[in-house]
Amino acid sequence: MRKYVLKRIFLAIFTAFVILSVTFFLVKLLPFQAPVGQAIDYYRFYEEQVTQGYVVVFEAPNEAYGELLWTTAGTNVVQGGMTYYYYQRSIPEQYIEWLRNIFLRWEWGTSTSIQVNYDAISIIGDRLPVTISINIWSVLISVPTGIGLGIWAALKKNKPTDHIISTIVMVFISIPSFIIISLLIKWFAYDTGWLPSAWPSVNASLGRKISGYVIPVMALCFGSICGYCRFTRAELCEVLSSDYLLLARTKGLTRTQCITRHALRNAMVPIVPSILAEFIGLLSGSMILENLYNIRGIGSLFVSAINDRDYNVLMADMAMFTLISLFANVFLDISYGFIDPRIRMGAKNNA
Repeated sequence: MRKYVLKRIFLAIFTAFVILSVTFFLVKLLPFQAPVGQAIDYYRFYEEQVTQGYVVVFEAPNEAYGELLWTTAGTNVVQGGMTYYYYQRSIPEQYIEWLRNIFLRWEWGTSTSIQVNYDAISIIGDRLPVTISINIWSVLISVPTGIGLGIWAALKKNKPTDHIISTIVMVFISIPSFIIISLLIKWFAYDTGWLPSAWPSVNASLGRKISGYVIPVMALCFGSICGYCRFTRAELCEVLSSDYLLLARTKGLTRTQCITRHALRNAMVPIVPSILAEFIGLLSGSMILENLYNIRGIGSLFVSAINDRDYNVLMADMAMFTLISLFANVFLDISYGFIDPRIRMGAKNNA
């Protein structure tokens, strides 16, 4: 087991390295976006780029070095009576410096537009708790609700209750989350005024902040509840019709004992790991919801970084999503061995 865990962690790290390396080269092929702000902001940013090894600076134009990255009209910065000219190094040279900055100094660069000259990884750290909290609340609500409805539908198989639940699930699982949140905003924010139409500001009251969670959490919950319900119903129906459960009934166990002692425990084996997989899906789905509800999370930050061409923030955000997804999948694979005893027995037999 230890060998398998180390192997999966190594593969996750290697995969993250490949993904981020490819993303770096693709980002560097895009047109560069100069920072916004005043001349002092320009100068600070360019000097930071020089420190990180991405550009070189001259006190006079140097056409022999290569293509001028920023024109003199856009980047002439006079500091202490001196005009500085900045040139971009080649992409392979920048890549080597990028790796050196990350592994030796944990330096991901500074923002060019979202928060000018502010550390990119600090921007991620400021916005990550909001995204995580919204997704955790949606999981805490959707998991018991979805599994409960799935159990209810399975126990009432082919009865009106099962048909009603299955129909509702089919309808809501077919509706995209961005349509659901748009309808929720219209009904509960604009039509009734019960809930805020956008994410509350930092200075809002506690009640306003709590009510701000309702719409995005509900929008994320609908799809998850339907997924858990359908999956639980299918697994439980299969277990209830199995031969070993019929044998348990013939030995004198009641229907309730068969369901609680055997059926539910066996049906939960594939369902429990799916909770973590669903959490990963919620992280990616929250990108659209955060933009629609103006939530200052890492999902909306990713879209803003693309639109504003803030490449340093984009790379840091991409790294965050990549690492969360890959290591969550590692944990998901490992969890199967703890949940399903047959996997542990198979591993011992192979050893």
